[in-house]
Amino acid sequence: MSSEYIFRAEYISKQFAGHTALNNVSISVPRGKIFGILGPNGAGKTTLIRIINQILAPDEGKLYFNDEPLSPRHISSIGYLPEERGLYKKMKVGEQVLYLARLKGLSLTEAKEKTKKWFLRFEMQHWWNKKIEELSKGMQQKVQFISTVLHEPELLIFDEPFSGFDPVNAEQIKQEIIRLRTEGATIIFSTHRMESVEELCDHIALIHKSQKILDGSVHNIRRAYRTQQYEARISGNTDLIRTALTPKATLLHEHAEQDEIILTLQAQDGVSSNEILQSLLQHAEIHYFSEKIPSMHDIFIQKVTQGKE
Repeated sequence: MSSEYIFRAEYISKQFAGHTALNNVSISVPRGKIFGILGPNGAGKTTLIRIINQILAPDEGKLYFNDEPLSPRHISSIGYLPEERGLYKKMKVGEQVLYLARLKGLSLTEAKEKTKKWFLRFEMQHWWNKKIEELSKGMQQKVQFISTVLHEPELLIFDEPFSGFDPVNAEQIKQEIIRLRTEGATIIFSTHRMESVEELCDHIALIHKSQKILDGSVHNIRRAYRTQQYEARISGNTDLIRTALTPKATLLHEHAEQDEIILTLQAQDGVSSNEILQSLLQHAEIHYFSEKIPSMHDIFIQKVTQGKE
């Protein structure tokens, strides 16, 4: 029976000339999920990814792939898209992808079949005989993305995969990452940008100043950082509404928008959302009511800012 986790890193530390890049960092990557390694630039994310890919060796700690100590024979089971792109500029696009596919163990026939399928998916059929240097940066990145996923590895690692893409192509790559996860791939996704984290990631680890300062499922982390604030869109007598709310919630903000009043409320300790709703219903017609759960961006900023204090 396969383990719940496809990859585990235990107490990993790494130093470079007196600089601590990673300090006692542990992560466990659930099988079939997208695991986000988040953090500001320079936090240690890329160092951890290079250690997972066996480009670097840790000074301390242990690494496991499918519950076995990580070793060179696992390289073929991992696909890695580095932040620093690297293609042979003088090679033709088709030759480049086939060459990299053969290095990953595919036969020539299988490599051609899979390459043509991906080229059709990305509408790249006419690129086959173009040289890499003739392509734009975004087009080159598509070629490298295909080269990364072509051999269908168990674990895919994307380091800042949207860097340099325009919004349309970034969305296409994002949808492909989601599709790969749906089809059973496990993905490690490293970024310092929060825009796509909630859409993409099932679990995250936040690294700051070489240390892991937060990890868990995105859902559980957001719930743990809830602030008991609510937004309500209502209509009714505002004076009566304020009076009814006073024992249950503090009114943080109020403004009118067309024929609605929009309220931001802070629940008093121990007061449930149902109790606030009951107070509102006495004097208001409720058009919308929702808890304001912090985004991963808000939590990211909060944790990193705390680290500077």
